[in-house]
Amino acid sequence: MADPESSLSKIPPEFARPWVVTAAWLYQHLGQPDVVIADCRFSLADPQAGQQHYAASHIPGAYYFDLNRDLSGPVGRHGGRHPLPEVTLLAQKLGAAGIHSGVDAPWVIAYDDTRLAFAARFWWLLRYLGHERVAVLDGGFRGWQEAGYPVSDAIPAVRSASFIPRPRLDWVVDIETVKARKDQPNTVLIDSREAERYRGEREPIDPVAGHIPGAVNCPWQEVTDTQGYVRPLAEQQQRWNWVPPATELLVYCGSGVTACVNLLSLELAGLPTGKLYAGSWSDWCSYL
Repeated sequence: MADPESSLSKIPPEFARPWVVTAAWLYQHLGQPDVVIADCRFSLADPQAGQQHYAASHIPGAYYFDLNRDLSGPVGRHGGRHPLPEVTLLAQKLGAAGIHSGVDAPWVIAYDDTRLAFAARFWWLLRYLGHERVAVLDGGFRGWQEAGYPVSDAIPAVRSASFIPRPRLDWVVDIETVKARKDQPNTVLIDSREAERYRGEREPIDPVAGHIPGAVNCPWQEVTDTQGYVRPLAEQQQRWNWVPPATELLVYCGSGVTACVNLLSLELAGLPTGKLYAGSWSDWCSYL
């Protein structure tokens, strides 16, 4: 069992901020059994690109998690383009990467190369399943490379850890819940997509343009700078300073992926009341 006073028993002080780790910290902890690295690179335009980039070069020891195969479930007529994954299957995948439950559970560091678009989905899923020791890599893979840290093409061995999922079902809402709550005085519905998609001026993916009536637009790209570094805590707090205390926040995007970047921002700002509309706009517009 891990020493409760060890640097990995709570959020390490070297972390850039809660839920965010620097490349320097990760480099110092490479190869430690208490740290597992998750490569979450993916491209919606080319679903094979992430796996190919991982095979060519990744942070040493990192395990690859594919958005479609690992971090999402089967797509149906409704439910959105990236439904939440089947819990048992994801738990098996996590265990194969050495991620286990218990008081000595490892810290898991997730990264991508798209301003946390997919790493935040992984971060949210692990916490949704009850694993709190998870953070995202500030600056992503590009920041790691620009800092001159090593990369590898070696695929780590499959492990046999036991991950016991404990889903927090109240962290997720469906379309009926959104319809029932979105206009309540203590609820705010947040659309995380780009402003053009929110306004219905451009819709590159879903068959219908527009947004859910009553939603407020807070684009997920505002959480980081253009290089993929998380903006300071003061800026995260300023993004949400208009939200009344104790407000229920229902957060969505196109398919429940980049909404997780806003959920990360809300946590950083001290507003842990965000819930994910997992189906998001792709589910909502499937009924229109």
